[in-house]
Amino acid sequence: MTPNGPKQVRVNEESEPGKSKVPIMFLPYEDFLLWRDVGLRGFLPNGDRDPTWRGRHGERNGLFADLLVCTGMRLVEASCLLLPEIPPLAAARGDFHLSKAATKRNKARTVYARLRVLRDVHHYVTIERDELVQRMRLTGAYDAGTDAWRVLRSNRHALVVEGKRRAWTYSDIDYEDRLRLVSVDAGGQALGPLWLWLGEDGSPLKSSTWQSAFRRANERCERFGLDFNVHPHTLRHTFAVHMLGLLLRQTVRALGMQEDQRFTLAQIKRLLIGNPMRKLQLLLGHTNEQTVYLYLDVLDEAQEIVLAALQDWDEHSAILENLQLSEASQ
Repeated sequence: MTPNGPKQVRVNEESEPGKSKVPIMFLPYEDFLLWRDVGLRGFLPNGDRDPTWRGRHGERNGLFADLLVCTGMRLVEASCLLLPEIPPLAAARGDFHLSKAATKRNKARTVYARLRVLRDVHHYVTIERDELVQRMRLTGAYDAGTDAWRVLRSNRHALVVEGKRRAWTYSDIDYEDRLRLVSVDAGGQALGPLWLWLGEDGSPLKSSTWQSAFRRANERCERFGLDFNVHPHTLRHTFAVHMLGLLLRQTVRALGMQEDQRFTLAQIKRLLIGNPMRKLQLLLGHTNEQTVYLYLDVLDEAQEIVLAALQDWDEHSAILENLQLSEASQ
């Protein structure tokens, strides 16, 4: 209610992370690997394959979790990615350009994936996903879609849709329209959805399906006595905590490289707090910088996260995963 009568609220400020009294839930990276491998990929806690595992898409689901935890994407942002939006491997940047039509509050931003995760995404597209699409094409699964947007050409910036006079930029394509995009060849034959993540029937996986997958992963971990309650947003917080540690480390290193330079108090504050916090704000897509200050409190309370962040993330994860493989083989 306002002095001028009732007014519809579009953003509930009390529910913003910067206002919330609910503690941030995140995972140490070692715990994330355990939850991912046991809950999503069907391994046993000791690293062995579970002979009773009947899941068919463990690698795909594990990859989706990897993408969330290394980019900080929200669930909807990651779930509605399109094939042309995947960064090329040749550039080795891993930059995902999230359009305003797919992000919260219509704010476009760029996030960066680790190179190993980007390689895995390309591997999923060219092998598992392609095999599924080819199999479903033989059944005619993509021929009957009367409400489909038929895509003639596409690149990382825009696509050309049959019947539209001009190219369609990704900032104009919302979640529902993305579901309808189907690539066609020069002869008009359907090649398959442009939606990146596909289910068993070759159709796009919606965000609600991913929520169910995370819930089942938690339940599976519970059967082995592992106390995890992981949601997609938990992985976003995990990214934020680890990334803040890395950004602070880089800032401290920059200070060390300029030991002969005298800094004013304002410059020191800007280097230690302002620059890393501003970078994290941009990566997460928050409106206010104060929202990301909560992660500073988390760093104060979890020294092991700070220490883990003092190593390059790629090297750290590779060591952990290789260690698990060697233990499993013993």
